[in-house]
Amino acid sequence: MPNYEPVLLRNVGVENARSIDVYRSRGGYRSAEKALKQMSPDDVIDEVKKANLRGRGGAGFPAGVKWTFLPKDRKRTLLCVNADESEPPTFCNRVLMEEDPHQLIEGTIIAGYTTRAQIAYIYLRVEFHEQFHILQKAVDEAYAAGLLGKNILGSDYSLEIYLHRGAGAYVCGEETGLIESIEGKRGWPRIKPPFPAIEGLFRQPTVVNNVETLANLPHIIERGADWFLSIGPPGSSGPKLFCISGPVNRPGCYEGPMTITCEELIMSDEYGQGMRGSVPVKAVFPGGTSMGVLKGDELGMKMDFDDPRNYGLLGLGTAAAVVVNAETDIRLVLRNLARFYALESCGQCTQCREGTSWMYRIAQRIENGAGRVEDLDLLEEVAGRMGMMPGLSICGLPDGATFPVRGVVQKFRAELEERIRNQDPGKVEAVLAVLN
Repeated sequence: MPNYEPVLLRNVGVENARSIDVYRSRGGYRSAEKALKQMSPDDVIDEVKKANLRGRGGAGFPAGVKWTFLPKDRKRTLLCVNADESEPPTFCNRVLMEEDPHQLIEGTIIAGYTTRAQIAYIYLRVEFHEQFHILQKAVDEAYAAGLLGKNILGSDYSLEIYLHRGAGAYVCGEETGLIESIEGKRGWPRIKPPFPAIEGLFRQPTVVNNVETLANLPHIIERGADWFLSIGPPGSSGPKLFCISGPVNRPGCYEGPMTITCEELIMSDEYGQGMRGSVPVKAVFPGGTSMGVLKGDELGMKMDFDDPRNYGLLGLGTAAAVVVNAETDIRLVLRNLARFYALESCGQCTQCREGTSWMYRIAQRIENGAGRVEDLDLLEEVAGRMGMMPGLSICGLPDGATFPVRGVVQKFRAELEERIRNQDPGKVEAVLAVLN
């Protein structure tokens, strides 16, 4: 947006922005000091609830409300920072950690103080090698400056931060799968209740927040809830990071208000700058792949928390738009989607383990030229019989697996049927023999 002032990405491009000296010279840690010395934990919660800061990790649940679920009489609180970011292809958290790590640390301090957490674990996906070392250096700088450890900034509040690297599993982006992984167990989501706020990490009351969510906290404390509410539409306020990838002229991570449309994200000069070679858009997965798909004529969807549901999507998700151009065979898209979720299912729930595997095998058969029109009905049927939404699954992975598959089948059925009708009959038996 021409008049939009970057907030979360304000330090990107600033020389030596990763260092604590540069971060503090640009106002860093003033919000943490204000929270610790001038505000009570309840004051911070009230301000965050007033701002209606909704979680940026996918579900969009209000962060301030989430913090109030902690038991009032708790003796100990733990804070988990979800930096797993394994939703394909989402990389806004990665950008925040590698370009402005102290912003995350300051947000973690504020969240820790507010929830009375004594220990915070930042959980990073295993592929974030460089980001781990950047963040560890920033944590060390914060300890040396008295911003972590005992009696932060001379207050009564103390916080220890530890970085924890996972083993690389999509399902560990789910908060209880993340908790199991930190405990050294296999990353299987837990049956709920009890919810983490009551019994989470090491069976203690636990808060899990996403990197981008916490990065907003210093700005809310510094500028106030009214400022935050002035950005974006009601219910979707505050600055937001958007990723865009695929055959666009300028893929990357961008910041803006949640008033922009999917078309603006792809086509405007401020963001994607249009399609490479001016090839039309066939499809877009606007919230990462798990939220579902838009057709090329549905790009007027607003990139906020509410409008995606009007287009048959699960939600905004991570706001990472995956663009597919008109030259792409939709069968390849369907197969890639099904393959990813079949590989990433933890296998704990039968219908997810078997359902994602069957969807992949069917999609693979269609992509290899041995599909049947009834396979499309079968994909929809399988997709409708698994997930949390029908009440059959422990976590939301099968919902994330079925929404894009079902969306592709429903919205691109005519193309899929045409591809199936034009298959070479002589190849069908050979393909089936290989796949089976």
